[in-house]
Amino acid sequence: MIKRAAGRDAGRLTAMVRGSRAYEGPYAPMVADYLVTADYIERHRVFLATDDTADDGDRLLGFYALVLDPPELDLMFVADHAQGSGLGRRLVEHMKGEARAAGLERVKVVSHPPVEGFYRSVGAERVGTVPAVLPKINWERPELAFPIR
Repeated sequence: MIKRAAGRDAGRLTAMVRGSRAYEGPYAPMVADYLVTADYIERHRVFLATDDTADDGDRLLGFYALVLDPPELDLMFVADHAQGSGLGRRLVEHMKGEARAAGLERVKVVSHPPVEGFYRSVGAERVGTVPAVLPKINWERPELAFPIR
């Protein structure tokens, strides 16, 4: 189930960002102190995917954050155990629907380098490269854009 996040979800979204295996090793400094705040959730279109069949009734499987101005897929994470299940594709399709409903023509995403292939497989096109931002991000990142039709 994909639903709008609420401020009370900030802690578990932050935990997903900081605990993602995609950001281990040299990528760890980028998310070590990252916070998804209740204010951020209230200001942007943040949606989460949950497993409502789990014992706790609401296990977090992934989430994304769509910023409308300027249009950007700012965050997208899928729980390590849910990767490869098609959830990422469903989240991207949901994001495209939200972008379309908001009247956006294109949504950019600055990609974590290992994830560029995924974004391209779901329709994003490479439009550039974002330089390193020392000291936390010492690698270039692909910049992509999703055309919204």
